[in-house]
Amino acid sequence: IFLYIPIAYLIVYSFSAGNSMSGFTGFSLKHFYTLFSDTRLIIILLNTFMLAFLSSLIATLIGIFGAMNIYYMKKRTTRMMMLSANNILMVSPDVIIGASFLIFFTGLGSLFPGFGLGFTTVLLSHIAFSIPIVVLMVLPKLREMNDSMVWAAYDLGANNWQILNRIILPYLTPGIIAGYFMAFTYSLDDFAVTFFVTGNGFTTLSVEIYSRARQGISLEINALSALVFLFSLILVVGYYFISKDNMS
Repeated sequence: IFLYIPIAYLIVYSFSAGNSMSGFTGFSLKHFYTLFSDTRLIIILLNTFMLAFLSSLIATLIGIFGAMNIYYMKKRTTRMMMLSANNILMVSPDVIIGASFLIFFTGLGSLFPGFGLGFTTVLLSHIAFSIPIVVLMVLPKLREMNDSMVWAAYDLGANNWQILNRIILPYLTPGIIAGYFMAFTYSLDDFAVTFFVTGNGFTTLSVEIYSRARQGISLEINALSALVFLFSLILVVGYYFISKDNMS
């Protein structure tokens, strides 16, 4: 109730004919028309989705092999240290992570004058904080997998690529899909880390909404929030059917 009532309240007022949330003055789609005529906001929205798609895709690819590397480590102590290092990033405050990225990228900028804050730094940051999420989604599936299938494949003459492609990856598919969707969601709504590393005219939706909110809430933002929430519902439903098909 506490989570959904404010969202419903926000969405309802996106259809208000008025210009404030002080009272619903009649049904209207004018705020949606205003939203689609706002070229800057539409470009930022597209940039945000492109960033989320790229960062989650790359993070998923790295996270798959990161999880496999942790799982197949021979020394238990080293394996636990790597897993702990991965988990620390999950519980570290976003402000600390964002500040550390800012210091790191500023240092790179002093070494390489052409390197500055912008799309590249935001992309690298989103990839970095998404990888631990993917690792945590894939590792449980690795632990559930029967290792005897792998050894049987080796006995039958399969090489590493064939085992990865025909045994391990198909079995890990539900975890991979879950990791990708989680990474996509984290990237889509991240504010704290992005706020530190954005620059050179590039910004994301969360940072833009924050900047506009400081000047006063516009119902155009309500309309945008309604569309993003609808997209989130479609994403959840799509994930449900995809995971259901893979489980069956």
